[in-house]
Amino acid sequence: MIFKDSAIVAFVDDDDALRAANAQSLELAGFKVLALSTAQDALNEIRADFEGVVITDVRMPQMDGNQLFRRLRDLDPDLPVILITGHANVSEAVEAIQEGAYDYLAKPYGADRLVASARRALEKRRLVLDNRRLRAAVAETETDGALVGETKAMEQLRSTIRQIAGTDIDVVLEGETGTGKELVARCIHRLSHRRARPLSTIDFAALPDVMVESELFGHEAGAFAGALRRRVGRIEAADRGTLFLDEIESMPASVQGKLLRVLEEREITPLGGNEVRGLDVRVITAVKGDLARLVESGAFRGDLFHRLDAVRLRIPPLRERRADIPLLFAHFLAKAAARFRREPPPLTDAVRRRLLEHAWPGNARELNHFAERVVLRVGELGLEETDAGSEGLHDRVEAFEAQIIRDTLVRCSGDVRIAIQTLSLPRKTFYDKLRRHAIDIDQYRHGR
Repeated sequence: MIFKDSAIVAFVDDDDALRAANAQSLELAGFKVLALSTAQDALNEIRADFEGVVITDVRMPQMDGNQLFRRLRDLDPDLPVILITGHANVSEAVEAIQEGAYDYLAKPYGADRLVASARRALEKRRLVLDNRRLRAAVAETETDGALVGETKAMEQLRSTIRQIAGTDIDVVLEGETGTGKELVARCIHRLSHRRARPLSTIDFAALPDVMVESELFGHEAGAFAGALRRRVGRIEAADRGTLFLDEIESMPASVQGKLLRVLEEREITPLGGNEVRGLDVRVITAVKGDLARLVESGAFRGDLFHRLDAVRLRIPPLRERRADIPLLFAHFLAKAAARFRREPPPLTDAVRRRLLEHAWPGNARELNHFAERVVLRVGELGLEETDAGSEGLHDRVEAFEAQIIRDTLVRCSGDVRIAIQTLSLPRKTFYDKLRRHAIDIDQYRHGR
């Protein structure tokens, strides 16, 4: 088994001959070896995000292997450390194992024992680091604009993204303009094992028909007039990564059959070329409407649709999650203020009315542009100066959210079921907001 370059073993031993012999055994097994003569050298080289494992002799001058292990444990408790020890030191090694060391090798040991222990430790390290990256990606996803929200629709969307991201299943994203289809595609890619490879995007609506084949499949030099040099297509550029096909309903009919063949065979031949190249790619497509209806109307090939349609995600429009508007607007407002180096302005009555009453046909994209105009104070927004007191952005948005809930309760006469359905909030979230805003629902039930 040959490991990738990230299969690093830091081998620490003050005996030059033993260090060289063990390093050679590990290198022959496919590891990249970082050979170090002292514990201090190891501490100088290894950081908390070290992608490999550490193997160290116990008996060393100045700082021994047990001390090195404890220093590394403080740096990263999940970093596997394997101790090499003589028979007289086995009890010390067992004690270190109880403290969290990964393994110990009693001298003399064979090269196969050394390699096997290193492989197991490395697999554990990879799993730990993958989980860390996944958690970080999830945290980053939670701050992405179009995925901000507490409504049931957004909770379900985020949950589904997490469920499918780690698989290689192809995905169709359905949603209106501005709902964040590309953002969802990026979230899926970032949470997948393909995240270190490219997300290659092609927007069919933005390409003239004559350029689509070259953009998708690439071409060799001389394939057609003007093809002066070889061009790698977007599909090949996505190898071992993710291919995002945006506005696929705009794909020319002449290209659909060729794309189907590539996706079925997972092979590609650039225009003007004879070499067939294998592909390892995950495909995410985005469509404004219902792709199945386009198939029924004859505007899209049914066999290509069924090849792509493994999992279908619908991105909800903003009008179906109006309770998310305050939180989403606050996110966009803070982002715009930071971008334009301005203070977030007070939320005037005109802005509040706009947020409450507008249908937002452009969805999150339109709301984002509105937040930018509010920060820049342009347009007919009624942004006259008001006394905002000492309230910050969070307090002002909280007040706006509370007003939305009160207005909803007035309209439904305090009926909790209707209010929850109107706001599209989980029941627990609804009651949490009532408590946070000190809203007495009984007042609305009795019409006071």
